[in-house]
Amino acid sequence: MNLDYLGWSDFFARSFEPYRLQGFSVSRVAIEYRNTYTLYSEQGELSAEVSGKLRHRASQPQDFPAVGDWVVISVRESEGRATINEILPRKSKFSRKTVGSKIEEQIVAANIDTVFLVSGLDGDFNPRRVERYLILAWESGANPVIVLNKADLCNSLEEYLTQVEAVALGVPIVVLSATNHQGLDALKPYLQPGQTVALLGSSGVGKSTITNQLQGASVQVVQPVRQGDDRGRHTTTNRELILLSTGGLIIDTPGMREIQIWAGDEGLQETFADIEILAQECHFRNCQHNNEPGCVVQQALAEGELDYSRFLSYQKLQKELDYLNRKQDQRAQLAEKERWKKIHKSMRNHHKR
Repeated sequence: MNLDYLGWSDFFARSFEPYRLQGFSVSRVAIEYRNTYTLYSEQGELSAEVSGKLRHRASQPQDFPAVGDWVVISVRESEGRATINEILPRKSKFSRKTVGSKIEEQIVAANIDTVFLVSGLDGDFNPRRVERYLILAWESGANPVIVLNKADLCNSLEEYLTQVEAVALGVPIVVLSATNHQGLDALKPYLQPGQTVALLGSSGVGKSTITNQLQGASVQVVQPVRQGDDRGRHTTTNRELILLSTGGLIIDTPGMREIQIWAGDEGLQETFADIEILAQECHFRNCQHNNEPGCVVQQALAEGELDYSRFLSYQKLQKELDYLNRKQDQRAQLAEKERWKKIHKSMRNHHKR
């Protein structure tokens, strides 16, 4: 496999140079299982596991390879296997908070150029969910594109488009019907050779169908959505980097039931740029946009220039981020405390000898 077709660039080559001089190889993570990985490399497809040293050094889930990562490997060609020794610095990463109460980062996909945020134009359509995805997308370092699928099932296309345009300021919007092969050509400019796109969206929005149509073959299993709520079952169970015949790469991801934000101060500002610009005109710098005098945001709400449900979504997401930042700070402090305890313990043991 040609590394350039896999998305290799000068950014990664610079980081890899010291390892190249030591005789190591490089590859890209295609599929991530529980303890093993499938890699794409110049030697072809390889099965791999992380080295003991990398496993020992990893203190959090994001310290392990994710789909899309470029990794430094030792190859055992006769076995078609490899050992992953290092992860090269990531150019971008799409992260969310792990599902449940744990305060941990889960990397959904790494080194992506564009994020297709896929939304169904059926009963599952939800502009508030689009806002959440946009925060994660802007925070990732990749460029978002809104993909509105199932146009064939929509009787209020203009109304839905207006709602999306109001929340996705300046973001390209593509309308298509994957099952009917309509509108897919609009996605092709983002899938040039060596370009990586991640598909993100809830179950049943048609991510696997889009992947199959772009590939021109049935590479992903497709299941019908449930009647009643238009929700799908998880068709894609593993994140997977798929090579397209056009030379582009797609990372299809399992549908997300929970879109928990991991970090997003910049993403929030980008997604709600209209509110952020208004807030700069408020009389008080620390205005909470409630009942303060001279609040331009409240004035815009009263005059109907700002949608109230969008403002409530902004406040809710801001509170969520503030809470998450506090929790992350507490966790970092505890980890630092634990680290010093270990250092002091090893020093005491050393002096006892």
